[in-house]
Amino acid sequence: MANFLFCSLDAALIGDVAWQVSREGHDVRYYIEADSDQEIADGFVPKTDDWRRDLDWADVVVFDDIWVGGDIGTGELARELRAEGHAVVGGTPNTDALEEDRGYAMEVLEDHGVNTIEHHVFEDFDAGIKHVQENPAPYVIKPLGEVQNVKRLLYVGNEDDGSDIVDVLEAYKKAWGHRMKGFQLQRKVEGVEIAVCGFFNGESFVEPINFNFEHKKLFPGNIGPSTGEMGTSMFWAGRNELFAETLGKVEGWLADEGYVGSIDINCIVNEDGIYPLEFTPRFGYPTITLQVESFESGTGQFFLDLANGRDPGLEVHRGYQVAVRVVLPPFPFDDQKTYDENSRNAAVVFGSDSREGIHIEDAKRVSVAGTDRATGERSEPGAAVDGQWRVAGESGMPLVVTGKGETMQAAREQAYERVDDILIPNCYYRDDIGERWIDGDGDRLQAWGYLGPAV
Repeated sequence: MANFLFCSLDAALIGDVAWQVSREGHDVRYYIEADSDQEIADGFVPKTDDWRRDLDWADVVVFDDIWVGGDIGTGELARELRAEGHAVVGGTPNTDALEEDRGYAMEVLEDHGVNTIEHHVFEDFDAGIKHVQENPAPYVIKPLGEVQNVKRLLYVGNEDDGSDIVDVLEAYKKAWGHRMKGFQLQRKVEGVEIAVCGFFNGESFVEPINFNFEHKKLFPGNIGPSTGEMGTSMFWAGRNELFAETLGKVEGWLADEGYVGSIDINCIVNEDGIYPLEFTPRFGYPTITLQVESFESGTGQFFLDLANGRDPGLEVHRGYQVAVRVVLPPFPFDDQKTYDENSRNAAVVFGSDSREGIHIEDAKRVSVAGTDRATGERSEPGAAVDGQWRVAGESGMPLVVTGKGETMQAAREQAYERVDDILIPNCYYRDDIGERWIDGDGDRLQAWGYLGPAV
C-alpha cells in the first residue's frame, strides 16, 4: 500500500479517482484550492488543507489539470517536485503549452512528421476575417489561452464560403474582444472524430492504448452549446496505425520532457488520412473516470508504477465502455441563482442498493449524524446506512455513470440501465452516447484500415 496526494489547484476534478484508490486500501489525501469546490468529495475521500505540507508523506503526487492561475501551471510545479525527488503524475511547462497554445502544438506535431490540417493563428479579429474572405472555405474557430475553457466559444463552420465564420468573428470581436487575446482558424475536415490517448511513464507509452469518442454538445444528435463533455465511449487496442501516426511520433519528445500521465490527441480521420485537431496533455473528464472503470488491475498500483517510470502491466476490460455525464441546471452555464434554486445540495436518490458504475464528480456524502459543510445542517442518525449523497460545488455535474460490454450496444444498455436507477430532480443527460460507433463510425474506421485487433 502507498500514500497518494491528489491536488486540484483549479477546479476539483479528480475526486472519483482518489475515491477508487482509497477503496483499494491506499492512504489518500485530497487537496482542493478553490473555495467554491471545498465540499466536493466530502465523505468520500480524506482531505488536506495544505498539499505542500504533505509532500514528504506522499509516495505519489497527482495533479488533475494544467491550470493553476497566474503565470505558472502544474507542469512547472511537477517539474520542480521531480527535481526534488518526488514521484509525480503531471506534465511539464512545454506539455502544458500544447493545450494553452494551439499554434505551438501544431509546430510540435509538424516537427515530428505528423500530418496536420491547414491552420493559422491570429491575435487580431480583422486579420482573421480578412483571411477567410480571401480564402473562402469552411473553418473552425478555436480560442487560445485561458478563454478556451469557455467551451461555447468554439465554433465549427457550416458554409463553404466561410461567411458564417466571418459573422461569428465579428460577433466575438464585439462581445469577447477584451478577453479573447487570440484564436486559431483551422480548415474544417469531414470524417470520423476519434481521440488517441496513452499513459506515459516518463520514458515510453504504457500499453494498451486507449481510443475514445467525445460527445461535447449538450443535446443528443450533437446539437446545442458545447460543454466540457457530456459523455465518452471507448475501447483499448495495441499500437495500431492511428497511434503510430500521431502519439507514436512524439514518444521521444515526451521522453525528453519527462512527461508522466495521460495525454490525448483528438483527430479527424477519413479515407485520405489522419488529421490531429488538439492535444489534452492531462486527464480528460469524464474520460479518466471511464478509463479507471475499465481497469482490471489496481488503479493505485498503476499510478504508483507510472510515476516511478515502471511498466504497470495494465490489464483492461476487453470490449467497449460508455460513460454518461448526469448534470443539473445551469450546466454548462454559470448562473448562481438558477443553481441555488434547482441544484444546490440536492439529494441523489438510488432505486437500488447497487452503486456499480456510479462515479462522483461534484458530489459529497453527508455522514450519518454528520454536519453538511455547505449548509451547517446536522443529519439524523440512521438517515442512511452509508450517508446521503448530495450535489456539491457550483457547476452542476454531480455524477458520471458507466457501462461495459462485449459490444458498444451492450455497454450502452448497461450504462443507461444504471442511469435509470438514479433520481435527482431536474437532472438531464444525453441518451445517445456510443451511437455514432454503432451507426457507422466503427465500420468506417475498420474499412479505412486504421484499427488493429482489439486488446
